[in-house]
Amino acid sequence: MTITHLIAAVAVGTAVGIAGRLIMPPRRRVPVWLPVAVGIGAALLGTVVARLADSDSSGFSIAELTTQLTFAALGIAWVAATADRQPMDSASQDHAGRSR
Repeated sequence: MTITHLIAAVAVGTAVGIAGRLIMPPRRRVPVWLPVAVGIGAALLGTVVARLADSDSSGFSIAELTTQLTFAALGIAWVAATADRQPMDSASQDHAGRSR
């Protein structure tokens, strides 16, 4: 993996992370940095998987870009589905912290 592949993965992950944050419903309370960080990490993982699957190509390929986009989109979907965990309000909990 070269620096070009790393830069491309970071760019793809950042773009997908920002786009994912913009299309999330406004009621979701997700920090701005979380989708971007997950997008970058997932795109880097996509780069590794694409390079392992097609290790003989020397340049950047459409298959690698597609893999990066897919992994980043799945990562952002995971963030959107799981990151907005609201603590229960104190009125619905007893003194031991259990919900009624």
